Amino acid sequence: MKWVTLRELLAFDEGGVLRLLLAPTGQDVSFDGVIIGDEGPARPCTNRVVLSIGISVEEAAERDAAAVVVRPDDSGLDEALRTADQYGMALLARAEWADWDDVATLLRSALAYAEAGRGDRMADATAGGGLAALASVVAEFTGGSITIEDTQFRVIAHSATGPDADDLRRETILGGRVPDWRVEELRRSGLLRTLWSSGEVIHRPADGGTPERLIIAIRSGREMLGSIWAAADGRALSENAASALARAAEVAVPYLLQHRLRESGARRREEHALRGLLGGDGDVSTHAWSLGLSPGMRCAVVVAEHDGPEGQAADRVMGAVALQAASFRTAARVLREPGRVTVLLPVGEGEEQEVPALMRELDLLAASMPGAGPVWVGGGGVVSSPLRAPESREEAGLVVRVLRDRAARAPQGGAEGRRALVGEVAPAVAVLRVLDVVRPVWELGGGPVHDLVRTDLAAGGELVRSIAVYLEESGDVPRAAKRLVLHPNTLRYRLRRSRERFGVDLDDPDTRLLVALAVRLVDGLWPTGQS
Repeated sequence: MKWVTLRELLAFDEGGVLRLLLAPTGQDVSFDGVIIGDEGPARPCTNRVVLSIGISVEEAAERDAAAVVVRPDDSGLDEALRTADQYGMALLARAEWADWDDVATLLRSALAYAEAGRGDRMADATAGGGLAALASVVAEFTGGSITIEDTQFRVIAHSATGPDADDLRRETILGGRVPDWRVEELRRSGLLRTLWSSGEVIHRPADGGTPERLIIAIRSGREMLGSIWAAADGRALSENAASALARAAEVAVPYLLQHRLRESGARRREEHALRGLLGGDGDVSTHAWSLGLSPGMRCAVVVAEHDGPEGQAADRVMGAVALQAASFRTAARVLREPGRVTVLLPVGEGEEQEVPALMRELDLLAASMPGAGPVWVGGGGVVSSPLRAPESREEAGLVVRVLRDRAARAPQGGAEGRRALVGEVAPAVAVLRVLDVVRPVWELGGGPVHDLVRTDLAAGGELVRSIAVYLEESGDVPRAAKRLVLHPNTLRYRLRRSRERFGVDLDDPDTRLLVALAVRLVDGLWPTGQS
């Protein structure tokens, strides 16, 4: 196993997964392995980087660790710094947006990177130059033109393009990716299936205007990272082109891992910033800057939430909703969470209709994919700056709650009942805000109304539900009985029972107000369990 210095690790960490806190003996301290937390009985950690999961910094230091990685919010950081300094051990913290898997992948990739960067002419010529250098070296070895692509068929490196290059190569390099028509052609021909399942060099003979090509997958174990394509460029490929391409696939592995880490880090940082901005957590100005959002940009937030059990069908629907939102406008920022998609949509002057237009697209898409339950779409108001996005996000979330509540009370609601802007349901949103404030007071209270609600809900909630509908119909017994599918005398009996058994007088305005609040606050009253 190749040794890696702390300096080399930090240089390899282009995504910023780790932050150096302390290096008492300098950055030339080296390591040759990773230990993830307490992996069983106490054993030496000599020359290892230890991830502090279930193991203290002091214990790792006593086992002679080269470095320890701690959480970014570690409450014992001051003590950890003192311990690291005392033992002469490096101390690092993972980024807020990263998790332990990101850290472990980074460390192992850095070791693989160092291992592959030596050993023969191809590896030595590539070391320090990255994939661009590898493409040039492979072109020299094979006598062809080289493109290195990731699993999404994007060109991440290529050799120089000669004057005799075919049109497909020129289009691919200029567009930065293999054209969609070409990907579909390769899929139909079975080449992609062969590429994804084979570890060998694949030969494609010349066909009309398409020159001879050699292709090989780049893999780390069983994981597909990308592919290398060598095309004859006005001359035949060399005799040893296949063996050179096979070696190139080995040398490319750590570089593709680094590319994937870089992309993954960028996505995770954006997700972390967007979640912080929408939630109003941390420095929202920094979050907005990280997302490339101008402080003066008008925007609105749209929330789509799935209603029903999680599963493959629900995941498929919400995945499609997220993709639709991302494609609605390139400047839109989309946060995907379990059962929820949140969209931060820039809104220019005179573009206010873009918000309901996006909501309509998401609603129609979700409705066209049966089997996963309804998806509610709520739109918050347009705000003057992304720094105020939490206000719009809160409104959008409240709108979704209103839609759920209305559907629970009137399950026969039509398609239009699945989406709404905050202005369209403003009174109901205001009521929810009041209920959220009142809820803690209700939960701590007592008295006849509390006794009625708690006792009746324990028995199924028939009486409380009847009272709720009676109050919603402004005391009109015939109308309330019709909604409840009861005889009016049955409803009158239930109302009389609330007075006789619990002392709840619905003729008293204060009691009616308290009961109205109570029935709206109680979870489990309506079929969906949402109020």
